[in-house]
Amino acid sequence: MNTRRNFLKSGGALLIGFPLANLLSDQASAQTRVPTPGPPAANQIDTWLAIHSDNTATFYVGFAELGQGNSTALLQIAAEELDLDLTQIATINLDTHVTPNQGGTYSSASIARGGPQVRTAAAEARQALLKLAAARLNAPVDQLRVERGIVWVNGALNRTVTYGALIGDQQFNVAFTGNAPVKNSADYKLVGKALSRKDTPAKVSGDYSHLQHLRLPGMLHARVVRPRGQRAYGAGAKIISVNEDSIKSILGARVVRKGDFLGVVANTEWDAVKAAAQLQVTWDNPPALPGNDRLFAQMRAEKTEDRVVLERGDIAAAFTGAAHVVSRTVRGPYQMHAPFAPNGALADVTADSAHIITSSQDVYATRRTLARILGLAQEKIRVQYAEGSGTYGHSCYDDVAQAAALISQLAGKPVRLQFMRWDEHGWDLYGPAHIGEVHVAADAQGRLRAYEYHGWQHNWSNVETSEQLTGVPAAEWPGAAAQQVSPLNLGSMYVIPNLKLVNHKINVQGYLRAAWLRSPLDLSFSFASEQAIDQLAYDLNQDPYRFRLANMTDERWLGVMEAVARIARWDPRRANATPSNANVVTGRGLGLGTHLQSWGAAVAEIEINRQTGKVLAKHLYGALDCGQCVNPGIVESQISGQLVQTASRMLLEEVKFNQVGVTSLDWNTYPVMRFEECPDTSAVVVQRLNEKSSGAGEETMAACAAAIANAFFDATGVRMEEYPLTPSRVLAALKR
Repeated sequence: MNTRRNFLKSGGALLIGFPLANLLSDQASAQTRVPTPGPPAANQIDTWLAIHSDNTATFYVGFAELGQGNSTALLQIAAEELDLDLTQIATINLDTHVTPNQGGTYSSASIARGGPQVRTAAAEARQALLKLAAARLNAPVDQLRVERGIVWVNGALNRTVTYGALIGDQQFNVAFTGNAPVKNSADYKLVGKALSRKDTPAKVSGDYSHLQHLRLPGMLHARVVRPRGQRAYGAGAKIISVNEDSIKSILGARVVRKGDFLGVVANTEWDAVKAAAQLQVTWDNPPALPGNDRLFAQMRAEKTEDRVVLERGDIAAAFTGAAHVVSRTVRGPYQMHAPFAPNGALADVTADSAHIITSSQDVYATRRTLARILGLAQEKIRVQYAEGSGTYGHSCYDDVAQAAALISQLAGKPVRLQFMRWDEHGWDLYGPAHIGEVHVAADAQGRLRAYEYHGWQHNWSNVETSEQLTGVPAAEWPGAAAQQVSPLNLGSMYVIPNLKLVNHKINVQGYLRAAWLRSPLDLSFSFASEQAIDQLAYDLNQDPYRFRLANMTDERWLGVMEAVARIARWDPRRANATPSNANVVTGRGLGLGTHLQSWGAAVAEIEINRQTGKVLAKHLYGALDCGQCVNPGIVESQISGQLVQTASRMLLEEVKFNQVGVTSLDWNTYPVMRFEECPDTSAVVVQRLNEKSSGAGEETMAACAAAIANAFFDATGVRMEEYPLTPSRVLAALKR
């Protein structure tokens, strides 16, 4: 035990059964910072930056690399202000003993929220370095210039000094005031350039170590034991009995339990897997869920907490006098994160300390929760981030971290816990189901006059399964913009004088666990809203693009729509202008949408087999305006990824469950798009270097969802009311 305690106190880079660089993005030197319980003071330059004697730098940021490329883009911002080359700067993974607390890595916030802090900290550090150089070179600051971390005196090429020589591996001891001037965008050399990602080579070669590869000295392997498929949120998973003798045949395996939280540990991973499968447990299984068949009827019948999100004009009068009115009701399912590798975590918990390695999007929030669960002070807990399998949104990474910590505490040993596929699929925090009712009106000339949207959904879940099973009551996540109808995504792109948006919140208990899933609720919003807009264009015998164009004035929305129409070679015509009865028909559709920021547009070209009901996305086009785009190459890849994931969600993905629990437990019962079905994609970034950066990780998905729905109408003349567009739904709709 004393050896373990000394290991936890040793600090520095993590020493585990994999190469030392596992938790370092670029093998950056972290030697200049002594690990101490954080967060370090945000108002000190040394919190953000270390200059090394070899004239390289480590920039400490509080955002996680989830696969989105921020570990490159944020360094581009820092290197730009410091006048370093991108090869001279690196970062390390999040660590509550080392890195600043910049909040969670979600809502496309890495660049939008983190970029300004990184930029100003780097500018302030450069200012401090120039003051040191001025003293060393005996020249005024305004006579100095910097290139690749080498400071020159103008007109004196032999009078130089490097950043490393000025302060290498020493502290700045300078306050971060935020007052240092930053570069003008016209002077950028790195920002705005499509530079290669710094993490790509190791990932392509297979040398990159993800969390699932990591090991701790002297650890046990662990698995959680739960029913296969979650029960209603709030119902938990109640244990009636456990027969611990049922795993006696597995040498070294044993049961750990706290309340209804149940797990097994063993000396090898295969023994832990066998023990979890072999352990005999009787569960209480009350039928507390509506099941897929009754889900939407129950949601619509619930007593709701209603709120008018936005209202202007006289809706009733505008609808009464309108020449054309379209009304639609749509339904969107629960969908899961479904990372390719199930989440895992490592934990070493002692009587007075804890060390957790996790893929959490917010290591400081994870530390707060673990302090409550383990009964330890926050400063006694060190949480380190290691990248896991790609997941955009709140998958099971916090749940598995809590479970690993609990098992380590109960077993009295370090543990490595990895979820099984049925744990990950069956106990995920799903994107919530949604019902949307939209009414849109236009006058005889095709001008939009009125817009009304009502949305029904429940909020997110605020207590992870592991903590809930120990006896903590289920609770609802506090209200947030991404959990309700979206003013930006519902009508904001058009000039509409009369508008009303109403949110109908349902109590989360009695439904499935939920949290943010990439572009939360937005696919449902645009599936409803943009189909209604498209239908008005059809009723008015107008081309969908030109109808929108006539009802828009916002240059940002116009910019992305025009950009995507250009790359898709949009040919104006009325939708479904030449109906076909062929077995295989094709269609193309346009859509606008975003998340909570930025501007997105998409065009979809799809194919429908009328005999089988199979829908294929053939080519998807996306345009995104995220203000100042730091790395257009990365954002183009982001757009392509969003298009593909949206196609998968619109055509295939739906969580299945009955009245007892979730039944989507593998890739057969929850299919995702396979390589042979993957569409071609084309992406364009509308660059605005003089604007603030905004989100780029999820802001074309809603537009793509709408484009697919509108392409379906173009091909068939039929409007879909529910997604995913599975063969059975398609065939039923075509018959109607």
